[in-house]
Amino acid sequence: MQITDYLHTALLVSDLKQAEHFYGTVLGLPKVDRPLNYPGVWYQLGSVQVHLMVDSGFSTQPRNAEKWGRDRHLAFAVVDLQVAKDQLVAQGYRVQMSASGRAALFVQDPDGNLIELNQAAIEQQK
Repeated sequence: MQITDYLHTALLVSDLKQAEHFYGTVLGLPKVDRPLNYPGVWYQLGSVQVHLMVDSGFSTQPRNAEKWGRDRHLAFAVVDLQVAKDQLVAQGYRVQMSASGRAALFVQDPDGNLIELNQAAIEQQK
């Protein structure tokens, strides 16, 4: 077997409207067309997609309440971590800074899925 690319990550959400607000408006991910007819939405980030699929009974909470980074999560690079943190807090989202001391934070989507926002290296920003 030879894996050639990373295509997408699928996340379960219970409320599509809330999830679309978080991923599309708060995080600013661009929505893309999806050819499937069950409830959900897809977002594109570089060459990878994030697929949200509705499961009305789904809910999760981090297993490690003190260190969200030690739980399953998605990680995105951001240009300015402080700006991202300020925007999330202003909109009422609770954030947890990385316990490692590196420039990263964790935030939960409305269903408790964890997202890591990591300060992009200067080389990545060019």
